[in-house]
Amino acid sequence: MSEPLYLLSIGLPLATVLIVFGMKYFAALSQARVRVLEEGAYRSLAQKAVAVQSDAAASLSVLQSELSQINIRLAAVEKILKAVE
Repeated sequence: MSEPLYLLSIGLPLATVLIVFGMKYFAALSQARVRVLEEGAYRSLAQKAVAVQSDAAASLSVLQSELSQINIRLAAVEKILKAVE
């Protein structure tokens, strides 16, 4: 067996193993990058949801205060109407 053929028969399987492990490494690296990006997207979505929820809570409290004022006015109108009868 000649020396180049011997080195080729030893080198190709070794190179194949190195390529396979390299591909696995790069696949894991790309998956980690995607996971980080997804977590960032979920984090920003959660922050937006919290902001919208706080705005909704503020609007609800304003509506409740206006409703209580309307109830007070309605009670006064009813009192006046009962007095007129």
